[in-house]
Amino acid sequence: MEVTLYTRQNCPLCDKAKDVLRGAGLTPKEVDVDLDLDLMRRLGNDVPVIYIDGVEAFRHRVTPEQLTSLMQRKLSREWRVVDGHHLEREFRFKNFAEALAFTNKVGAIAEEQGHHPDIDLAWGRVRVKIWTHTVDGLTRSDFVLAAKIDPLRR
Repeated sequence: MEVTLYTRQNCPLCDKAKDVLRGAGLTPKEVDVDLDLDLMRRLGNDVPVIYIDGVEAFRHRVTPEQLTSLMQRKLSREWRVVDGHHLEREFRFKNFAEALAFTNKVGAIAEEQGHHPDIDLAWGRVRVKIWTHTVDGLTRSDFVLAAKIDPLRR
């Protein structure tokens, strides 16, 4: 998920938006509107503006709940929320080697995020289960990890 945050210096709403994005495990590309005359004319004080995957997602304010909802909608339909407790998806492959390579990619992303899903590897199949163990349920970081795993299989 590519996140761009259009911001201005000394902007309390921009600082809050950064906190919400970082709290969800997202690192936005920040664009300072004050350094670009065209953006300054176009946006003025109408910031922060958050683009996700090239589409404007939020303007002025974003709450953790709004961000979680958007991230849930952006996940591929193959992810299932099971009993309101965890996300689960099964990936299919031609052979064991492809499944193992995918598992290693998922593991690298999970480690980078400090998040450790259950990964079930079998011949031609990988099942990934994600939840936050400390709360024994779903949080924003679970959806972030799932969104980062999605493009690995495309």
